[in-house]
Amino acid sequence: MTNQTEPTTASSGEAGPVPRLRIQGIGRDFATRAGVTHAVSGIDLTIERGEFVALIGRSGCGKTTLLRMIGGLLPPSAGTIEVDGNNLWRGDHVDSRAVTKLGFVFQESNLFPWLSVLDNIALPMKLRGVGKTDRRARAGELAELVGLRGFERSYPRELSGGMRQRAAIARALSTEPELLLMDEPFGALDALTRERMNLELQRIVLETKSTVVFVTHDIPEAVFLADRVVHMTPRPGRIRQILPVAAGKPRSVDITTTPEFNDIVRTLRHDIDEED
Repeated sequence: MTNQTEPTTASSGEAGPVPRLRIQGIGRDFATRAGVTHAVSGIDLTIERGEFVALIGRSGCGKTTLLRMIGGLLPPSAGTIEVDGNNLWRGDHVDSRAVTKLGFVFQESNLFPWLSVLDNIALPMKLRGVGKTDRRARAGELAELVGLRGFERSYPRELSGGMRQRAAIARALSTEPELLLMDEPFGALDALTRERMNLELQRIVLETKSTVVFVTHDIPEAVFLADRVVHMTPRPGRIRQILPVAAGKPRSVDITTTPEFNDIVRTLRHDIDEED
């Protein structure tokens, strides 16, 4: 990923670098036949450059709703979202310049079955008008980065689930996003493949110096990957607590046997269980 010139002054005038993402007072309501549903309410969160933040909580707590608002897919009912100090939303309209800083990876890889791995990875660049030679060269670099060297001409049906997700990650990185948003990207994978993908994602993020917001139901996965774990309450989704993970990176799977790791996992499990 090519590092771009970073803003050095916050939008409100104070000195210091602007955070990658600043969320203030974000809420989202949905109208239903039974009335108004408050899905997310009063979320305040700041994420610094290069930080990996995981969102966890019970099903229906608003994790994906929050991620979709950050990703420019769903307008908030209240509050502001800033990417590099610029408002992402202006009313119900998303700022197209801010959206170009975002990359999104979903639980399903959503690859186009009629395109090869290389062409799937290159597609966002094609849509942005990047020339064929440049975009295919970049797609080849990304295929190698995510461990798909030798499979560039393969089609999605010829790949395993983990390999398809690697291709989806490479596609999300193809436009060199400032912020990578991931919605349970490994939720459909078996346990061993998921463990390997966690290690691969960690390597990719460290190499690209990406900032990541990662939604998961898997508490050990969140603690393994994240610098901070954000625990959201049941509806309406609010932040109950934010737990830092002090372990350095890169992390090996051996960290999952340490007392420090398991203390964080137990704390989160206990607090989520209390919500019954």
